[in-house]
Amino acid sequence: MTNKIKILRAEKGITQEELADIVEVTRQTIIAIEKSKYVPSLELAFRIARYFNKNIEEVFEY
Repeated sequence: MTNKIKILRAEKGITQEELADIVEVTRQTIIAIEKSKYVPSLELAFRIARYFNKNIEEVFEY
């Protein structure tokens, strides 16, 4: 599964740490998701998509 989190973060001008705080996970979790080393739970994927005001399909590609 690939994702556009890094691109979306850059557009918003936020760090991995800031996103992690917002969606209530660790920075390491955000790093792992961005590198496609970790697949987030459905709940976490929705929290991330909601923060960026996107559909889940716009953030994560299967």
